Amino acid sequence: MLQRTPASWNQRLSSASSVSRAQLVSIAWPIILSNLSTPLLGLVDTAVIGNLGNAALIGAIAVGGMIFSFLYWGFGFLRMGTTGLVAQSMGASQPNQAKATFYRALLLGTSIGMLLLLAQSPLLALALSLIDGSQAVESAALSYCQIRIWGAPISLAYLAVMGYLLGIQQTRALLALQLILTGTNIVLDLLFVVVLDWGVPGVAAATLLAEILAMAAGLLLVRRHLRRQGVSLRVSWQDLLDYRALKRMLIVNRDIMLRTLCLIFAFAWFTNEGAKSGDVILATNAILMQFVAFSAFFLDGFALATETMIGKATGRQNADEINQVLVFSAELGFSTALVLAATFWLSGSAIITMLTNAEAVRSSCEIYWLWAVFAPPVSVACYLLDGAFIGATRTAEMRNAMILSLLLYLLAWWCFQGLANHGLWLALYIYFVARAVSLAIYLPRLKLFTGTAWR
Repeated sequence: MLQRTPASWNQRLSSASSVSRAQLVSIAWPIILSNLSTPLLGLVDTAVIGNLGNAALIGAIAVGGMIFSFLYWGFGFLRMGTTGLVAQSMGASQPNQAKATFYRALLLGTSIGMLLLLAQSPLLALALSLIDGSQAVESAALSYCQIRIWGAPISLAYLAVMGYLLGIQQTRALLALQLILTGTNIVLDLLFVVVLDWGVPGVAAATLLAEILAMAAGLLLVRRHLRRQGVSLRVSWQDLLDYRALKRMLIVNRDIMLRTLCLIFAFAWFTNEGAKSGDVILATNAILMQFVAFSAFFLDGFALATETMIGKATGRQNADEINQVLVFSAELGFSTALVLAATFWLSGSAIITMLTNAEAVRSSCEIYWLWAVFAPPVSVACYLLDGAFIGATRTAEMRNAMILSLLLYLLAWWCFQGLANHGLWLALYIYFVARAVSLAIYLPRLKLFTGTAWR
């Protein structure tokens, strides 16, 4: 059900009817800074526990954090789907539709989180059974998870808040929320672990309380934005439970979830196959993948900027604007990827020396080093195209492209396994390229403008 659009919203749209490189950068840089702040929290968690002098507690934090990272990553559609649908509503001058999309995602995230709470016992037992840790590690990890799981409804609803703010291109607000989350967590880590000596439960409690505070701040930011646009905070049940809108949201989220599960499997497969080659190769790949992950912090910034700008252009049914966004994101993304590759080339040896003092691992890293150096320019296209297709909510195409790419990845590993770890990295490169090529084949569909937010 469409409602009259406030004049302030229309004025804002008309003043931002064209795109530029500067606009893309202005959206991307807060995301990049937000991404770069994320590892800091893990370092602080590890540091405060590490100083307790018990290696099992360090392992417990690593295991517990990994469980929740994978769990919430699997529900990433709550953020991605919301961004695309909200951005399209923004482009189509439908603020009430954007608001209804946000409320639906908020309700869905909270509901899934409540289900996780109800199923926490078998869920945590299954997760810990898949990890071959010592009894001490598993026991401490369980105590961590039993506290963190109570934040599931908050954390999943928070993904909807992130999706809405990104959809309206408020990335500085996202950066502020990330700083609140990280800063609060660090302060509470020091209080609960160093001062009060709560150990692993203290780290979990710090994260839980920080998530609650960030969620509260996020809701205030959404509320402020709606009021500035002259949009009522209320939404009718008719709009909230609109059958067509609900069906579309569920289809979009289903496709993104399947795509994400394929992505998780691909990287889990990479880690597992490396582990089969021994501890040295496992450690080597873990270190080199840190460079891949670091480059993703930067490239994701441009991918998410592409996501929200493509979504807005789709809402306007503006094919020329879509073309502009694709060109600008490619220019900026590939330039950044080349800078990252050059930086890795010049400083990588020194960084590896800092990361490990094991001579066998250092020597192994030198053998496989070039795979990490060239990963940014090889992978950047799939990041950017992912953003474009999420923004246009062309999720069926994303799902199909990811399934095909995963099959090609596994086939490549089977063909090149005789090359050992070089073959594994070659298969990963083929996976990156296959994702980009398969999505590029679908590019004309970005401009068909069917099934978009205003229809």
